[in-house]
Amino acid sequence: MSMQEEIKLINSEMATVKRILLAVVGIIPSFDITDSKVLPYGLKAHTRSVCWIVEQVITQQTKFNAKKLGLTGVDIDMPDTCLHDCIIHQDDKRYFVNVKIHNADGKDNKNDISAVEKLYMQYQGNSDYRLIYACFGFRFRNLTIEFVKEDIEVFCPQFLPVYVNPRNDKIQAFYHHKPIYRSRSDFLRLLRENSKSIVLS
Repeated sequence: MSMQEEIKLINSEMATVKRILLAVVGIIPSFDITDSKVLPYGLKAHTRSVCWIVEQVITQQTKFNAKKLGLTGVDIDMPDTCLHDCIIHQDDKRYFVNVKIHNADGKDNKNDISAVEKLYMQYQGNSDYRLIYACFGFRFRNLTIEFVKEDIEVFCPQFLPVYVNPRNDKIQAFYHHKPIYRSRSDFLRLLRENSKSIVLS
């Protein structure tokens, strides 16, 4: 596959995943974390306090509404060590999706995206593996999570600006960034060159 074909394929997969997940947000634009009897004073608007729950809502709603979304199936029972949170099946195609969230009203900061070694090993060992990150902007209203439909970013690690955090050897990036189109082999080379954890024998 040429680099142009590879880029076209990845862009097409990202567009499909974004369309599916926008439809999920259309089905569940907001939800309550709990009720005021449980948390009478509300919940502080820290992303980390709701992150895992929101990710679960997205993946479970995608699976629950698979038929309505035109999907063949959705796998959500992934090991904790897995790079992706779910596998979306549509006919004979599979989309490996990692769900991330951020506060739509917060600052746009660099975020840890993935452990470089895990990313490298998966991409090197499986030529059919293409990870797609879906980042959902949300607003936190006391006990209610509201998704911001205009703030859903979809990107793949292969097109990220490659910066590796030297403290934890994780690739870091802004969720909102311009893609840098490159081949898989160039991506793997950059990971090797910037990582402290990848040791080649």
